Parts: sequence; C-alpha cells; structure tokens
Amino acid sequence: MESHGTPYDLQSLETQTTQARRLPKSRVGALDRWLARKILEARGNPPVPFRLWDGSEVGQGADTAVARLRIADRSTLLRLAAQGELGFGDAYSEGKIEIDGDLVQTLTTLFSVPEPRRWMTRLMTRRNHPKARTHTLGGARESIHHHYDLGNDFYALWLDAAMVYTCAYFPTPTASLEEAQEAKLEHVCRKIRLRTGERVLEAGCGWGSLALHMARQHGVRVTAFNISREQICYARDQAARQGIGSQIEFVEDDYRNAHGSYDAFVSVGMLEHVGPENYETLGRVIDRCLHADGRGLVHSIGRPQSLPMNRWIEQRIFPGSYCPTLSEMARLLEPWNLSVLDVENLRLHYARTLEHWLERFEKNADLVRARFDERFVRTWRLYLAGSIAGFLSGSFHLFQMVFARAGSRAIPWTREYLYTQS
Repeated sequence: MESHGTPYDLQSLETQTTQARRLPKSRVGALDRWLARKILEARGNPPVPFRLWDGSEVGQGADTAVARLRIADRSTLLRLAAQGELGFGDAYSEGKIEIDGDLVQTLTTLFSVPEPRRWMTRLMTRRNHPKARTHTLGGARESIHHHYDLGNDFYALWLDAAMVYTCAYFPTPTASLEEAQEAKLEHVCRKIRLRTGERVLEAGCGWGSLALHMARQHGVRVTAFNISREQICYARDQAARQGIGSQIEFVEDDYRNAHGSYDAFVSVGMLEHVGPENYETLGRVIDRCLHADGRGLVHSIGRPQSLPMNRWIEQRIFPGSYCPTLSEMARLLEPWNLSVLDVENLRLHYARTLEHWLERFEKNADLVRARFDERFVRTWRLYLAGSIAGFLSGSFHLFQMVFARAGSRAIPWTREYLYTQS
C-alpha cells in the first residue's frame, strides 16, 4: 500500500478509509496501519508512535520514542485523518486518545517536528483551518463569554491571588507565581512611565489586576474597558475593597466605544481577541484617545509566522482568536503615525507561567471535575499543556510593544528607567 512518492488525491483517501471503516473494530487491518503511517508522515514522522486498539504499533520504534499515543478504535483514527488538530483535541477530551508518556513533553515534540509539504499534509492543513469569524460587537461579547465567564471561582482555583490571566514576568527562575505576576504588573507600569495624577486607558482589563495596581502603586486614574460581566463585577468589588474605587472606572463595554483624552494606553492580553480586520479600528481608538505626548503598550501572544489559530483551540477554547506576528502588531500603529519604541519577547516567561497554572489546575482537578465533568478536565488539561508546548517549541511568542507619537520628544534616552528604583 506504500505510495513511494505517488500522490494520492482526496477521492483515493476517502476510498481507503471507507474500506478501513468496514473492517471489524476488534481487528486492525492493513488499511488501518496504512492510514496511521500516512497521518504520522503528514506530521513529519515524530518519535511518537501510535499504539492501535489491538496493541500493535505504527511509527518510530521503542529506542527513539518519546511517548506513545494510544488510539481507542478505528473511528478515532479516522477522526485524526479527517479532522487533524480538532479530531485529536476532541478525542483526547473524550478519553479516546491516551498518551503513554509526559503530556507536555509529547506535545512539545509534536510541535517541534517540521511538517513536510506533502499531499496529505496539505490536505490536513486545509481541513484544520478554522472558518474566519467576524468580530462584531455582538460576536465579540459572545466569544468572550464562552471563555471568561466560566465562573470566577473556577479561575481562582489555579490563577494567582490577584487573578492575573496573562504572562507573568519572572525576575528569577525560582520566583513564585504571585511574585512573578506582581513583577509583570510593575514591569508594564515602568515601561509606560506612569506619573501620579495621569489618566490611563486600558482596553481589556480582565479581573482588574493591572488597573488596580496602577491606581494603588502609581496614583493614576484608570478607565478600563471589558465586555465580560463576571470579570467587571469582580474588578469593581476589588476596587471598592481596596479603597481606590474613585480612581478607577471599570466600564462594561467594548474598547471600540472608548473616548476621551489620556496620557497612556495599555492593553494586556486583549489583542488576541480583536481580529486582524479590526486592527485599524483599534489603532484609530488609540490615536483619538492618546494626547500629543502620550505613550502606550500592547502585550499579546504572537506567532513567528502568520498562521490561523489551531482549529481545536479556536472552536473549543478561544472562539475568534488570532495571534499576530510582530509585523502585524506594528501595523496597528503605522497608519496613525505612532512609532514603536521597544519590543520585548517573554516567550519562556509564558511557558513558566503556564507550568504554574497547570500544576495548580491538577491539584484542584477533583474540584473542577465536580463542578463540570471529566471531559472538561481533560479539555483544559490539554489546553494548558499544549500552550506550554507551544511556547517551549517556539510556535508561540509573547510580545510587549511600547510606542509613542512618531514626533514625540517625551521619550526615554536609555532603558535605565526600567531598572532604577523610583
């Protein structure tokens, strides 16, 4: 059945898989093994063989294997062929795929192997591309609700005490998650050089941790936009408890409706949900709200190449998500004569952050299972582990981009301001 380089078309694949489906489920036939080999070839023959439902293996041998993927039945194998990443993610969530080995290491290995540009790779890539979503005001609210309104108590099980759901900044590799998230908040504040009494516009504030830190530690006034009701209610409550409610306005509205004049603009972890078709709109908001000597920072997960989001992530975890390249991020600014001052890539910091989150999630898995179900636990385990693998393998990056008006002279001469204690 080996092609020896002869390209099979889609009709040929469907004929082969139809024949495989007709075989008794308890028996692994030659067509099953052929299909398993083709799936592995399309993924660059990683050292992660398939263990089929009769115990036989297809792929690289025991001496080089990092782990093994146990395939429960023929229908699961066919889902891998037909649905790629979506089929893998759903099958893992359902317990139809088990991994004999470390989950993070296995996924990192899979992400690190270059995919050959063969006929089946091209076919699976086309099928893996999610349908483009339009980020209308209503659509954006629905997407955010899908992920961020699962319940504050759920996120409190595995985030830090301040409920920061973005990349931390580890001043030392051994810093705790709480120390690293506090350091990240201060790192952002230093980059935009906050001064007491200034006004700050924040687009996408999460549970309010950055706005609270800016007001509490730097004496600024913050207007923060978010369309997640649960997050906004939590943030308002925290501001009142900390006695700084008069300094912060948490607005339950879309960033596109922001107006006013501000000294600084900041967005941490929102750009991934904006959609490339709205980058011009976000740039227009920054331009109309930032005064002549204003400055800003955008913090976002990014990619080294322009690629659609993983189909499983886009459909099951973050609807409408897209992670831009650095050049795409820069195009936020260029039409409005805004200039990049500094870029920092915190890729490995995000991998470390996610390692902390996954460890805490696993410690509380029984509580998560009791609230949701086993499939939910496996889905989020795969999401967190896969995200670690994405950053470790270099598939994903974390960019912090600082900017100001192109002609502004109110910019730092050196980077000493980042490191000198005020």
